[in-house]
Amino acid sequence: MRVNIVMPQMGESITEGTLIKWHKKKGEFVKKDEIIYEIATDKVDTEIPSPEDGVLSEIKVFEQETVVVGTVVAVIETNGSSSIDSKTETTVEDINREKAEPASTTQVGGELIDVPMPKMGESVMDGTIIKWHKQAGDKVSRDEILFEISTDKVDTEVPSPVDGILETLLFKENENVNVGIAVAKIRTTTGLVKEKIALKEDQEQEKKISKQITNHKSPITNSQQTTANNKQQTTNNFYSPLVLNIARIEGISINELEMIEGSGIEGRVTKKDVLTYLQNKRSGKLFTQVFSSDNIESMQSAKEVKSISTQQIEFIAMDTTRQRIMQHMIYSRDTSVHVTAVMEVDMSKIHNFVEKNRDGFANEGIKLTYLPFISFAVIKALKEFPLMNSSIEGKNILTKKFINLGIAVAVEPNGLIVPNIKNSEEKNIRGLAKAIADIGTRARTKKLVPEDVTNGTFSITNYGVFGSLFGTPIINQPEVGILGVGAVTKKPVVIDVNGSDAIVIRPMMYLSLSHDHRLIDGMLGGKFLKSVKETLENFDTNIV
Repeated sequence: MRVNIVMPQMGESITEGTLIKWHKKKGEFVKKDEIIYEIATDKVDTEIPSPEDGVLSEIKVFEQETVVVGTVVAVIETNGSSSIDSKTETTVEDINREKAEPASTTQVGGELIDVPMPKMGESVMDGTIIKWHKQAGDKVSRDEILFEISTDKVDTEVPSPVDGILETLLFKENENVNVGIAVAKIRTTTGLVKEKIALKEDQEQEKKISKQITNHKSPITNSQQTTANNKQQTTNNFYSPLVLNIARIEGISINELEMIEGSGIEGRVTKKDVLTYLQNKRSGKLFTQVFSSDNIESMQSAKEVKSISTQQIEFIAMDTTRQRIMQHMIYSRDTSVHVTAVMEVDMSKIHNFVEKNRDGFANEGIKLTYLPFISFAVIKALKEFPLMNSSIEGKNILTKKFINLGIAVAVEPNGLIVPNIKNSEEKNIRGLAKAIADIGTRARTKKLVPEDVTNGTFSITNYGVFGSLFGTPIINQPEVGILGVGAVTKKPVVIDVNGSDAIVIRPMMYLSLSHDHRLIDGMLGGKFLKSVKETLENFDTNIV
C-alpha cells in the first residue's frame, strides 16, 4: 500500500515549511516512528517520523525546498514491494559507474568525518563561524574545542566529535552556514577511506544544487526571453544553500553567480562575496552584462550602470532575525484588518504607589514599573471580553480559556521578539513583575526557548519606554488584538472639583488598541479599552 508523507502544519498561522534534511534515502527501509526528515518553519524546526513501516519508494521534495502545508514530500510502500526494484536500480547504477571509473581504496590513516554546523535550537536555521581554534593539518582530540559559532539565539563553542587530523576547513571565519552543512572534515587515526564515496557524495550534492538552480527563475531582459525559456540554467560550480537563497531573493541569475570571484575554500562563492557583489552592482562599480541569443554565457557588450556614489549609500544586509520580523509583519498586515482606538489614562494612583514603594520592592528583587499594573488590567479585561482572547481559523473562532500574555521585548541592535507569560491570569502584581523581568532578561541574553514565543493569546508593546506618546502597533498573529503603551508624562488636565472645572497637573498616558476588525468591531474594542482605563484609574493598591 502506498502511504503519502505530507508537509505537516506546525502551528495555527504556519502555511509552509522548508525541508532541510533527509535522514533516509530512496529505496531504504524505514520503521514506524523512525525519523525520516527535518523541516523548518518561521516558528519551529522539528524532526518528522515515519507513520508506517515500509520502503521509501519516492522522494518528491528535495533538501532546502519550501512547499505549502499538505504537499506530498515522499511516498512509503508499506508492503515493501518497491524495495527490490529500488535497490536493484541503485545497484546497477553503481556497478556501471564502478566499471567506468574503478573505485580506489587508499591506506590514508582513517576515514573522513564531516563536522556539520550544529543545530542550537528548534527555530535556529543557521550559524556564523566566529573563530576557528584549529587549522587544517592540526591534530584534534575528541571533545576538544574546534570552533566557535554565533546564532540568533546563542553563542557557543563546538567540540570535535572524534580524534584525528583536521584535514579541511570548508568555511572561513565570519561566514554564515546553514544548519547541517559540513564546515570541516576530520580524518580519524585508523582505517580505510574509499575516495570514490566522498566524490559521489559531492556529486549528489551538486545535483541537488543544480536542480534548485534550474527551478530558479532569474530576471532577464526582453531580448533574452526566447532563448532563456528554451535553455535550462545549470552550473558545475558548488553553491551553498545560503548563497542560493540570497541569489533567489536578490534576483541574481546563475550566469551572474558564475562571474563572482569566490574567496572561500577552493574558490567557492561565500555569502560575503555575494553581498559585496550586490553592493558594487548597486553603487555603479559593476557593468551590466548582456548575453547574445546564441550563447547566453558569453558576453557581447556592456554598458556602465549610472547610480548614486557609494559615499552616499551604505549597504547593510538584513540578518536572519530582521528578515523574520519583516516577513511576520507583512503577513500580519495582509491577514488582519487593523483598526486602532486610543484612550488617555490618568495614572495618578499607580504613579504615586510606584514612587512610594519602588525601593521596598527592589529590596525583594522586584523592579516595580507601570507594566505589571497595565498587564493586570489587560488580563482583567480579557476575562470580561473573551473574544479579545481568541483567534480566527478559517470560518471558526477559537476562544482561549487561558491567557498567555505576550510582552514585546526590544533586542539590540535592531530586533524585536514577543515572549509570552503562560497562564498569566494566575499571577498577581508581584508575579507579573517577576515574569516580565524574567522573559525580558532571557530575550536580551538569547536564552528563550521555543515554548516562550508560541501559543500567545494577546500582546502588549511598551513603546513608551523610548518616549513615544502613542502608536498603532501591528497585531501579533494569530491573535486579534495588541495594546500599545505610551510614555507617562505630566500634563495639565481639566477635572471636576465639586461641580466646577479645575486645571491640575497629572501623570497621563495614552493607550492604543489595535484590533482585528474581521472579528472585533469598534464597540467591543472600545469597551475593552475602557475597561483597562477604568481599572488603571481606580486601581486598588491594597491588592498589591
